[in-house]
Amino acid sequence: MDLKIEQWGQVPYKEAWERQTFLFDQLVAAKQAGTPYENRLVFCEHPHVYTLGRHGKTGNLLMGEEQLRRIHAELFHIDRGGDITYHGPGQLVCYPILNLEEAHLGLKEYIHRLEEAVIRVCASYGVAAGRVEGATGVWLDIGTPRERKICAIGVRSSHFVTMHGLALNVNTDLNYFRYIHPCGFIDKGVTSLQRETGQEIGMEEVTQRLDAALRELLG
Repeated sequence: MDLKIEQWGQVPYKEAWERQTFLFDQLVAAKQAGTPYENRLVFCEHPHVYTLGRHGKTGNLLMGEEQLRRIHAELFHIDRGGDITYHGPGQLVCYPILNLEEAHLGLKEYIHRLEEAVIRVCASYGVAAGRVEGATGVWLDIGTPRERKICAIGVRSSHFVTMHGLALNVNTDLNYFRYIHPCGFIDKGVTSLQRETGQEIGMEEVTQRLDAALRELLG
């Protein structure tokens, strides 16, 4: 599978969602018509924002509209799986918009491969990460009281075409997670590559490593 890379930089969530939706609809239409299309990996960052998935609970946001304004954040109810999560500067977001049938993947295996790509990127920085049964995403210190998430994953698939994707905490301000129950969990923490390694990580470098891992696993 050929994957076109798009670098959107730091883009407001609403704009990114609209651009994603346009590309998603375009791919679905081309697939149904049997005309050429492109599979894409979109990389970007967002200003401070919380997103709540289709089956998420509003009670997992621990503040009201006035408090959101005070911390310069927005809230969006969106059409992906999963509960509530945070996006912000220093977090690498990847939105794969691709045809799973071309990749010969079902949705479960696709999510597994997104997780595997992030696990490989973490390992390249000396950070041992893995999966928690029944909890999508990538985690550290699994099965211990210090279990914590470093990457959230939430996708939408229709006609075997995907949108939304993953959010890897690189140099993220983790204080913003204090205002939510991340992904609906009240007993698990969050972390970042910066916290785990003790140093700021270059976003371009992480993007290149994640791109390479995704190409190997999805291409």
